[in-house]
Amino acid sequence: QVQLVESGGGMVQAGGSLRLSCAASGRTFSRYAMGWFRQAPGKEREFVAAINWNGDSTNYADSVKGRFTISRDNAKATLYLQMYSLKPEDTAVYYCAADPERWYSGTSYVSEYDYWGQGTQVTVSS
Repeated sequence: QVQLVESGGGMVQAGGSLRLSCAASGRTFSRYAMGWFRQAPGKEREFVAAINWNGDSTNYADSVKGRFTISRDNAKATLYLQMYSLKPEDTAVYYCAADPERWYSGTSYVSEYDYWGQGTQVTVSS
């Protein structure tokens, strides 16, 4: 089992940048594929980005491709999401999640992640 804690959210103007972090407890972080998801008010949780166990395979939603970068540091048991050129439509609560089964890839399906953090709010003003 792993516990996940997100940080780094905040309020930023359109065009700005933020870096989210997700700190994982336990020694098994490197065994999981990891993902970032987001949920805006009144909307379903949606996929943002995913990364496999060693970081050599990544996957992005079309809406963030070219603007966001997912990465991980297994030695620090931490997942990152660097966000550039933020838009008001990026406003949401951002969650990190861990998938222990498909460690070799990064899936985009909410249902395939077993462990979730509590979320961090990102607000982008126009």
